[in-house]
Amino acid sequence: MASSHAMHPDELPVDEALVRRMVAARFPHWAGLPVESMGAVGTSNAMYRLGPDLVVRIPRIPGAVEDIAKECVWLRRLAPQLPVAVPVPLAQAGPVDDCPWPWSVLRWLDGANPVTGRVAEPALLATDLADFVTAMRRIDPAGGPAAYRSEPLSERDGAVRTAIAALADVIDAGAAAAVWEEALRAPGYPGPPVWIHADLQPGNLLVDDRGRLSAVIDFGCAGLGDPAVDLITAWYVLPAPVRAAFRAAVAADDAAWARGRGWALSVALLELAYYRESNPRMTGIARYVIRELLADQASPAGSRHS
Repeated sequence: MASSHAMHPDELPVDEALVRRMVAARFPHWAGLPVESMGAVGTSNAMYRLGPDLVVRIPRIPGAVEDIAKECVWLRRLAPQLPVAVPVPLAQAGPVDDCPWPWSVLRWLDGANPVTGRVAEPALLATDLADFVTAMRRIDPAGGPAAYRSEPLSERDGAVRTAIAALADVIDAGAAAAVWEEALRAPGYPGPPVWIHADLQPGNLLVDDRGRLSAVIDFGCAGLGDPAVDLITAWYVLPAPVRAAFRAAVAADDAAWARGRGWALSVALLELAYYRESNPRMTGIARYVIRELLADQASPAGSRHS
């Protein structure tokens, strides 16, 4: 089976046959295991299941190449300090065949992505996400890399306004601009950077059959930054009725919550603009997040309590 439709102009073409050759060349003891594409589950990395217990992770684009080495170093250090499973790499390989970049093999983690807007156990998931976010913040930051989203919100202003203009036919551009401007007015993060995942979206979370958080995956964006970045999960994953509980559990003050709202909006806008024609699942989630943010802003109760 060929790889799914490319999402990026500089995307590496990967298919199951290539993955089989790569595994055989670098890890012959796994060469007999079946290889199965997981489709467009990752926008920066292609994922292929290898037998029942493993997964191969290959950068799709040049910008994701450094993530392989970063994850191989840091996930082993972070894993023991986190309350849920994370995908600790088992092996790393260099370029092979038609793959010019390093790639890794990780342990397969069971679970399903939560469905945006249809979370089975929202109150429990809110508690679990808050536990994960606060555990990340407590990890010693010494020597940690900067997170992918470590810049102040103001540095995203030009890109966000361009996206709002480009999406004026599908979103309420005026309302989106108002949410964005409120986020820009919020005081900046006053403390030292802390560990953040920086991409707590449904595709990077796994829940068990009880609806509890069982694993957090894809740490390519992780590093040190403003803890408000991880608040995006309040709109990407959690429904409105439990956002206040999540906010209280992570001790987000008004400024942090406003920055978190700005981060969620900026990420969703840029995703919707970029993936509009290439990734229906991603754009569907982005549209949902934008609607939730605008509804949250429009509701007096939402402004006070969520």
